[in-house]
Amino acid sequence: MGKKVFITDTILRDAHQSQAATRMTTAEMVPALEMLNKAGYWSLEMWGGATFDSCLRFLNEDPWERLRIIKKHCPDTKMQMLLRGQNILGYRHYSDDVVDEFVKKAIENGIDVIRIFDALNDVRNMKKAIDATNKYKGWCEVAISYTKSPVHTDEYFVKLAQELEKMGAHSICIKDMANLLLPYEAYDLVSAMKKVVKVPIHLHTHNKSGTGDMTYLKAIEAGVDIIDTALSPLANGTAQPTTESMVATLKGTPYDTGMDLVLLNEIAKHFKKVAKRLKDDGFIKDDSLSVDINTLIYQIPGGMYSNLLDQLDKANALDKLQDVLNEVPKVRKEFGYPPLVTPTSQIVGTQAVLNILAGERYKMVTNESKALLRGEYGQLPAPVDEKIRKKCIGDAKVITGRPADELAPEMDKLREEIKEYIEQDEDVLSYALFPQVALKFFEQRKAQKYKIDSELLDKENLVHPV
Repeated sequence: MGKKVFITDTILRDAHQSQAATRMTTAEMVPALEMLNKAGYWSLEMWGGATFDSCLRFLNEDPWERLRIIKKHCPDTKMQMLLRGQNILGYRHYSDDVVDEFVKKAIENGIDVIRIFDALNDVRNMKKAIDATNKYKGWCEVAISYTKSPVHTDEYFVKLAQELEKMGAHSICIKDMANLLLPYEAYDLVSAMKKVVKVPIHLHTHNKSGTGDMTYLKAIEAGVDIIDTALSPLANGTAQPTTESMVATLKGTPYDTGMDLVLLNEIAKHFKKVAKRLKDDGFIKDDSLSVDINTLIYQIPGGMYSNLLDQLDKANALDKLQDVLNEVPKVRKEFGYPPLVTPTSQIVGTQAVLNILAGERYKMVTNESKALLRGEYGQLPAPVDEKIRKKCIGDAKVITGRPADELAPEMDKLREEIKEYIEQDEDVLSYALFPQVALKFFEQRKAQKYKIDSELLDKENLVHPV
């Protein structure tokens, strides 16, 4: 017998990250927030991922201020973020004191649910973030990066889910970032997990291969508790399946979400205007909305596939595409079958391109490939091909422990480096994650404050202070 299914909406984060390069502004979100708060979602995914970088780099916004504004307008709905374990939201591993402080400040500013994942599913890279989320009384949702390979079996994922539950997960997310999980496979995987895991199971997928809704339906029949969807103006394609369609499908069944289609339609009207602006400004491309089966044939995420095309186009070698597509699984096997998600998808893809263009495999090796083979990203799921490792890194030492154990505490040093710019404790964390981008933002903020102060002085006919 079924039970109510809960929904997390990604309209404020993954939907516009996947379709529109994360360019929705806070001002475009505000008019819909009170309606979103009333809709009855399990949570709103609205922070983390690429939103933090995008706020600072492109929108001249403080991501912490965005979080506070959204929380203020949505006091009754859980705020959810995506966190890359020891990478937080950046592209390197940070020291434990930075991870701890980031989680603390995220929760203080209004985050309720922290979805923690690691590209390699290395639990050591998630442990600090899990412990910190529990310490500061957040809801700890730990995600499993779903992929397919000879080592990534249902047994592997179920065992991982059990381990994460023991580590303190309040819910487990199956994170199908490449839209590879097919409907009947989802039924089997969720059924197997539900037998041994007591915490709720949350499923996340995209719709680039056109199977997302069917995957959700089979997972719901197997007992999944929560699904990720996006309101229709930014749903499907590279984003999540549509919220309204899932709500309508489940209405009147034992899985009924209890959500009001009329209210959701009202909210969607607002986001239609936002989607139109994003399209007019060139951020939403038609190919991000279409179905592409290459994902299922080559097991390459949509973003990685377009990256490969781009690299070959720049090298004037588009005729080599098929060779590169055949090379990707070979590199992935030799590298120990990493799941293809940021950053490993780019590392494997770029190395495959170089192997083909150079005419000799591993004649040119990127620094990132070397770092992956040195263990700097963590434990790879399967053994690495030792001949390839030797060719790429020679006799360099391989890290077998947790990579972050090699890092000294950073918070005091970071605080000292930007003391002249600090207006809130959170600024130190913005700087830790994106040093150059944050500094530029702080300088603009300072200049803007000075301009406003000057205008006020002029209005009051006061003399400027010397």
